[in-house]
Order: sequence, then C-alpha cells, then structure tokens
Amino acid sequence: MAERDGRFVVMYGQTEATARIAYLPPATADRAPDAIGHAIPEGHLSLRDVKGDPITEPLQEGELVYRGPNVMMGYADEAEDLARGPEISELRTGDMAVVGADGLYRITGRRSRMSKIAGLRIGHDALEQALASSGIEAAVWGDDAHIWVAADQPDVTLSKQVARLAGIGTHHIRLVACTTLPRRANGKIDYPELKKMATAPESNRDVLALFERTFTSIRVCRSDSFNSLGGDSLQHVELSLALDEHFGGLPENWEQRPISDLESTRPAGVSSVPMPLLARALAILAVVVAHQTYWPVYGGAAAMLILLGVSIAQHRTSFLIDGDAKRFLAPLGRVLLPYFIVLAGYAIVWQQVPWASFALIGNFAVTIPETHLMLPYLYWFVEAYVQMCLLIALLFRPAGTRRWLSRSLYGVGLALLAVGVVLRIVLPEIWPLPAGRSQFSVPWVFYLLALGWCIAAADSTSRRVQVLAAATVILPMAAWLGGNWYGSWSKYLSLLALTGLLLFVRTVPIPRIAVRGIMQLAQAAFPIYLLHRLVPELLMQPWAESLPRGLFDLIAILGGLALGLLAGRLLTWCSKAVIASPVYRKRVLTSL
Repeated sequence: MAERDGRFVVMYGQTEATARIAYLPPATADRAPDAIGHAIPEGHLSLRDVKGDPITEPLQEGELVYRGPNVMMGYADEAEDLARGPEISELRTGDMAVVGADGLYRITGRRSRMSKIAGLRIGHDALEQALASSGIEAAVWGDDAHIWVAADQPDVTLSKQVARLAGIGTHHIRLVACTTLPRRANGKIDYPELKKMATAPESNRDVLALFERTFTSIRVCRSDSFNSLGGDSLQHVELSLALDEHFGGLPENWEQRPISDLESTRPAGVSSVPMPLLARALAILAVVVAHQTYWPVYGGAAAMLILLGVSIAQHRTSFLIDGDAKRFLAPLGRVLLPYFIVLAGYAIVWQQVPWASFALIGNFAVTIPETHLMLPYLYWFVEAYVQMCLLIALLFRPAGTRRWLSRSLYGVGLALLAVGVVLRIVLPEIWPLPAGRSQFSVPWVFYLLALGWCIAAADSTSRRVQVLAAATVILPMAAWLGGNWYGSWSKYLSLLALTGLLLFVRTVPIPRIAVRGIMQLAQAAFPIYLLHRLVPELLMQPWAESLPRGLFDLIAILGGLALGLLAGRLLTWCSKAVIASPVYRKRVLTSL
C-alpha cells in the first residue's frame, strides 16, 4: 500500500457495536501488526479487572470495554423488544486485552467460555454437556481459532465427533490426553492446568509424539531437546525425517531446542537437506555400489565413521561429562539388536554360532568367514563402532578427563585426533593383522571418528580452518600409507572434500521432490548396510549365471537399497506399535 500511496487500516469490532470499535493507524501497522490500535472517533476503550474495577497500569490484562454512540441498544428476542429504549451504555466485549506504553491495545484472549470460529459462536460448556450425554468425560476450552478437548482416550473418532457437534472442520480441533481431569478444591475443572498441557495451533502434540516415537525407552517431556535426550545418529536421521514431514522443512537448530519451543515453530518449508544427512545418504549409496561393482566409489564406510564422530560430539558428550556411561552407550542397543538378528540368521543357515562375531571381535582377525565362525568381513563396521564407543567411555571415566571435556570439547577432539593418527601410523606397523585385516581394526580407523568429533566441535571460522588444514595433511598421509594407489587416493581425497563440506556447508538446496527420498535413504542407512548383500548373494543366486553382468549389478544395487528401506519401515512401524500399546500409553499419559 505504501508503494501505491495507499493507507492500510486494520479494524477491530463486534456486531454489537455496528462492527467497528478500534482501528490501527496506517503509520503504526508495520511496527505493531499485533495491535488493534485506538478507539474509533467518538469512541472510548478501557480495561476492567475481574471485579469490574478500571485498570490503569500498562500491560495489565483485563476485559476490553467500549463506549461510543455506535453501541447497540440491547438484545431483542422478539418483535416487541424493538419498542424498548436504549438499555446499554457500554459494551463488555468479552475479549481480554492489554494496553502498551505506546497507547495501543492488543487482544490477548477471550474471557467467556465461548469461541467464534468460521462465523459460529461455539459454547464450551455446551460441548462438554453434549459429550457427557454420549458417555465421554471431557473438558473443553478454546479461542477463536481452535477448540481444545481433554479426554482419557483422545482419538480421531473423538475429533470428528467434536467437529460435528460444533459445526466446524476437524482441523480446528486439538486433543489433549489426560487420564484424570485436574480439578480445583471446589470440584470445578482446573482449566489453567489443562492449558499447560494443550497444544498450539501447529498441532504441537504431534511434535511430542514424534519424539516419543523416536525415544521409546525413556520418558519424554516438553522441556527436553534431542541433545538432552542423548539421541544417536540413527535417532537423529529418524527424527529429522519425521520433523521434515511434519513441518514441511526442518526447523533451524532443532536439535538444541526444547520440544516446547519447536511446538511454536512454523517453518517456511525450505527445500534443502542438512549436509550430514545428505552425506549419510551418499555414503550408504557408495557402500552398496562399491560392494557390487568395480566402480571407484570407495570410502562410504569411512565417511559413515566421520559422521558417527560428528553425532557423538554433537549429541552425546553431555553424558560423558556427567559420567553417565549407561546413557552414553545406550544407543548401541539400536545397532546391536538388528546386528544380532542378522547373526542369528547366519547361525541358523550355518547350523553353528559364529562366536567371533557374537563376541564382537571378528575384526581382530581371530578367524575367517569361511570357517563360519565369524560373519562376512562386511560387518567389521559394527564391531569397530562398538569397540570405539567402549574405548571413549573408558577414556572419560576418570573425573579429570571429564572435567577437561567440559571445558574444551574442541581441545579434546584435537587430542583424540592426535591419538588416532599415532595409532594409525604406529600400531599396524608393530602389530599387523594377518591377510590385510588391519584396515578393519580400531587403530586403523579411530582417527576418522576423531576427525568427525573435531568437525562438530569447530565452532568458529578459525577452528574450522584449523580442522580442514589438519585433514589436508592427515588424509593424504592415510592415502599414502593405505597403498598409494588410485583407489586409496580416490577414497581419501573424497573424504577430504566431505570434511570441507561438513565444516562450511550447513544445508544443501535440493528440489523438494528429492528431499524425502534422500532423507529416507539416510534413515535406512544402517538397515541397508546390514542387509544389502543378501540380495546378490542369496536372493539372486538362481539367476547369477543367466543375467547380464550389468543388469545383475543394477538389480542387486536397487534390491539391496529396497530391502534396507523396507527393513527401516518395519523398524518405524514397530516403534509406532510400541507407542500405541496400552502399557506404553498408560505410562506416558500418567507421566504427562
């Protein structure tokens, strides 16, 4: 309007005042868009407290009262009432408001147990009575945008019933789970207490449910954040996918923000993917392709180790500082459970237990897969990951190292990186494992996890440059030590590029149509890693000789990805089933 020399006037009113009570001057519309402004000419606004006394202090909430020549004469129920004279001199609007130091009035809510949605006046008490008559004990409250209903077993059926009774759409209905309605000493329902449990217009209860679905083994409160709950890399990807779907784009820095803060978020649906998630998706794709073909796409597993280091430093160091090894190691359960299911499958087929893999020491070269005493070499990644987590837990068991970690996450990361580099250079030389198996051992790969730690801890530009400079020296050295051949250089130079991207690129713009696919691939990375070789080595064996090599490879790659994605969906479904179970539901609702 300003560009067109026009004036934009926001007006507030009620039918009882011939629709106009206040207006916001055009000059203030830009700086105070939340205000209704001043009374219209010849009108007067004031605030009254619950006793009806005038409120004169700024920012004190009270009922908005209007006086003016446009206030109605009264209410008429039948024709004869129209003959009566004026009966009202002021209009008690039923709206709660405050007046700021700038003299502008702002609406804060409604005083009466009434909502006006889509032009309909909806009585909260009437809704409660209607629900009670159908055998449902519920508490109802709301505003002019939504109706909240607290009940023992809120579900879709209840939402539809309330919407039908009120004559509005279900998108205006918000449900709150409450086993017992809170009451005051006089027996009346404690609505302020219920409002603390209520969701915001963005369906905030769904955000809490998403966290509950991800952290099924612990109690989740609205004051919690992903970091405070100690989420691991698998949970991070799972929740990223769920929040992206819920909001239409990931909220900024959502990992550090409490659930209550996320509940009031309304992202714009930016079409981008966080760099770590994109890297995870590309890493698992590289693993599957490299295992099936001779393409030089090496380094997928190494990239996943760097990303694990990033995840540990970002989300789990608080448990190390507190000396809570149990919470720090808890994410291993999400890794070991599917791992042991796979191991059990091999044990059934082989008719013997691969004890080295069961003990998680197969990467120590104590035997070979051909003996069926360990799983194929592919599963070294799980063993190394568990061993490194145990090593880190031991390193930070002494109080002194925990105090150091609390003071300098970055300094500790550099120390771990230095230790990792020494292990990589020295130990494989003085204690080489047979048949080139050193590459599967912790001394060979620990520096990669430490590099990821440093990437996460580099919280300034100078530190990011330092980490990149260190990687520029360390990774080419690893390429030279790793055989000095084109595959080694391809692997470690790609890891150097990944390091730079993780340090300096937060998100990558991606067409919205591809975002979901990338995030789903990242979410299913671990199931894909565990299961993808079953497709060419087991399911496709009858056609191994008859299919052209290129077609066989393509089907094997796509099939391995599909099998992992299916397993990931199954794990998600199991999580939902746990959330929906009566035992879990009773525990969570009671805690709320």
